[in-house]
Amino acid sequence: MTLPFKLNLEPPRDKATLRKQLQAERMGLLDRHQRAAHLQEVLMVWLISRPETTIGAYWPIKGEFDALPALYRWSEAGQGRRIGLPVINRETKQLTFHVWYPGCPMEEDAYGIPKPKDTEAFHPELLLVPCVGFGPGGTRLGYGGGFYDRTLAALSPAPRTAGVGYAHGYVPWLTAEPHDMPLDAVLTEEGVFWQRES
Repeated sequence: MTLPFKLNLEPPRDKATLRKQLQAERMGLLDRHQRAAHLQEVLMVWLISRPETTIGAYWPIKGEFDALPALYRWSEAGQGRRIGLPVINRETKQLTFHVWYPGCPMEEDAYGIPKPKDTEAFHPELLLVPCVGFGPGGTRLGYGGGFYDRTLAALSPAPRTAGVGYAHGYVPWLTAEPHDMPLDAVLTEEGVFWQRES
């Protein structure tokens, strides 16, 4: 017996369509809370061996993994450790990172995302980057705005980068475009998915 239709299970090749599909999947994950708990553990263990003392992170939106609880525990475990959240420069469309801590005064940026209010800016040694999707060799699929790519291209010295996201976002055929800055590591709820040889 042949079916009158073919069910297409492969992710769409158009990146705009792929972004929408992966975001919808992420929002629809019935076990997202459990996945987030596993990814908190993966991140905390991964950070133990890291030498960096300043980490740039992000405020989670659209069902993204919230790295801030793990980062706060990391910051409490050592002297001089700082966490930063991004502040967007409207003209350059680049990010600067300003100190964040629980209870820190916050305000919304131009996109309605909370950012630290009047805290010190600093240069992060490590950036945690949210992934809508990811592919082999540290390829990342973001929201398409290019904020992280522009920022990473401009920062000197360049921070190490770790993409964080749920394993459903793996797209095996995803390849980098010329402007894409590859990640140094990718972490999912299943563990360290990929890490660049040092």
